[in-house]
Amino acid sequence: MSEVRPLAGFVAGITAARRAEELGALLVRKGAEVRYGPAIRIVPLADDTELHAATARLLDSPVDLVVATTGIGFRGWVEAAEGWGLGEALLDRLSQASLLARGPKTTGALRAAGLSEDYSPASESNAELLNHLIESGVDGRRVAVQLHGEPLPYFVDALRAAGAEVIEIPVYRWVGPADPAPLDRLLDAVLEGSVDALPFTSAPAAASALAMARRTGRLPALVQVLSTRVVVACVGPITAGPLAALGVPTVQPQRSRIGALARTVAEALVARSPRLCAAEHHLELRGSGALVDGEWREIAPAPMALLRALARTPGRVVSRRELSAELPSGGEAHAVETAIGRLRTSLGGHGVVQTVVKRGYRLAVSSGDTTVRGG
Repeated sequence: MSEVRPLAGFVAGITAARRAEELGALLVRKGAEVRYGPAIRIVPLADDTELHAATARLLDSPVDLVVATTGIGFRGWVEAAEGWGLGEALLDRLSQASLLARGPKTTGALRAAGLSEDYSPASESNAELLNHLIESGVDGRRVAVQLHGEPLPYFVDALRAAGAEVIEIPVYRWVGPADPAPLDRLLDAVLEGSVDALPFTSAPAAASALAMARRTGRLPALVQVLSTRVVVACVGPITAGPLAALGVPTVQPQRSRIGALARTVAEALVARSPRLCAAEHHLELRGSGALVDGEWREIAPAPMALLRALARTPGRVVSRRELSAELPSGGEAHAVETAIGRLRTSLGGHGVVQTVVKRGYRLAVSSGDTTVRGG
């Protein structure tokens, strides 16, 4: 019997633009199926008039402090400036300022450009970076903050409140997707119950997905599904912001990295998977099927919906009327009987699902069986 990968049977939806394929590949490697619905797109740096204007403003007069938040963003900024014929002037201006780098990748980008950092927080967090700036004193000082795709209002506002003149450098500005159809289809799949996890890598992607749901009248239903059935994972607390504002719970890795995000998604999905013993067989329910004694069984949507309903309270008799309400498209008693028959076939005919005459169906859980439920 071949080994079943940890995410076999699960479907993840990816809304990211940059690094979407990298995240998708990590999840596919773990056995998941991936569906893409980009919620944002990146404005090409060479065409970004806002970045050009901010760079020109920085070059107008000396700057005291420069905060670099991401390595790729800093490199992109320098490359864009070189394309505009401002590369040498930008590096000269930066070399005369005190440079602060958020983490080791940013530090590496500074050094590759022939610059050196004066401070980098051990935690790699914007919060520690901001505390250092405020404690050092920024009143009357000119501070440039390199952003990366999303604004940092609390960071910038705190500096301004402390008396600094702040120049925001909007590297890799994100806007809505050129073609919203894939995102629209992904949201439909989430609402239909065929997506088990939604990992987000940026606040703009989360906000854009929610905005589309709001425009199309699907936001209340989406929030309900994301709050109860789907694993919503965010690379960090800033990314989780738009979701948290609507009360959607999220899981987050300890380190804001794509690899850590993929591991967090896998751990959360596995932890939520119901596990139980029925007819002396071990079952683990997953998105599109179940493991029966460690063997993967693909199950069609209607039978799977009934298995989930039966597994909520293993051993309890569930009436045909209750089960008909669980079918994706509804149905009468005959539809329930057909789906139960298909479920039994999919499970291998092990007697896991029992018929209780004139009452309904139950999982064959005896008093001696041990039931373990996912989180």
